[in-house]
Amino acid sequence: MTEQTYLANGNEVQLFEQAYRQRLPVMLTGPTGCGKTRLVEHMGLLLARPVVTISCHDDLTSSDLVGRFIVTGGDVVWTDGPLTRAVKAGAICYLDEVVEARHDSLAVLHSLTDHRRTLYLDRAGEVVQAPENFMLVCSYNPAYRSSLKELKPSFRQRFVTLPMDYLRADREAEVIVAEAGIDPAAAERLVRCATAIRTADEAFHYEPPSTRVLVTAAHLIAAGASELDAAQACVLAPLSSDGAISEGLREVAAAGLAGADSQSPNR
Repeated sequence: MTEQTYLANGNEVQLFEQAYRQRLPVMLTGPTGCGKTRLVEHMGLLLARPVVTISCHDDLTSSDLVGRFIVTGGDVVWTDGPLTRAVKAGAICYLDEVVEARHDSLAVLHSLTDHRRTLYLDRAGEVVQAPENFMLVCSYNPAYRSSLKELKPSFRQRFVTLPMDYLRADREAEVIVAEAGIDPAAAERLVRCATAIRTADEAFHYEPPSTRVLVTAAHLIAAGASELDAAQACVLAPLSSDGAISEGLREVAAAGLAGADSQSPNR
C-alpha cells in the first residue's frame, strides 16, 4: 500500500494529522468498509509511525490489552500486551470496532485519553508515560451496532470524532479501478449497483455493501467473471439469506448493472 491509494472524502486526513500533532485521541465512525482502517494505515505511512491494530470483541480483557504474567521456563515473567507495546514504541494503536469490547476492558484507556497520557500496569507495578508520537485511535459503526451495545458518552467525549462515509460515486469508482485494474465503465456500474442497494437498505434493513466488497467483486471481474455473477457472489449473497429479499436485491443489482456486456472486456 502507498500513500496514493487512500482517497480522502473530506478533511479527515488534515484533522487526523492535527489531532496527532496535539496528542489527541481520535474516534472514527462510519459504515462498515467505508475506509476507516485504510485511513489509519494511510496515516501511519504519512506520519511515519507503525500501526498496532487490535480487533475488539466480547472476550477482550484488560489483560489482553496491557499484558499478563506468563510462566516461561519455570519463571514467572511479565509479557506486554499490544496496547503496552504500542505505547512504549510510540506507535498508532488502533482499536477496531471498539464498541464490541467490554466496558471494564476499556477502562484502562481512560488515563491514555486525557492530560495524563499514561498507562498504569497495576499488576506489573509499572507506569508507562506515552511518548509524544503515540496516538490512540478507535473505530466503530454507530448505525449498525447491536442495540445492547453502546459506548458511554463519557468515553466518546474523550476523543476527537471523525465521521466517515462512502466516497462519492466517481471517487469510489477510482478506488475500484486502482485496486482491481478493471475497466472504468465496469467500476462505475458496480458503484451504481451498490448505490442502488444502499438506498434500498432503508426498506430492507441490512448492512449495505461496502467499498471493500466492490473491490472484491472487481477482482472476480478482472479474473473473467461476468459483472452479474461477481455482484451476486460478492455483493448480494452476503447481505441476506431471505429468499424474497435476495430476489429483490437481484432486481436492484440488475438495474444498477444495466448496460454491462455479457462478455466482459476483462475476460
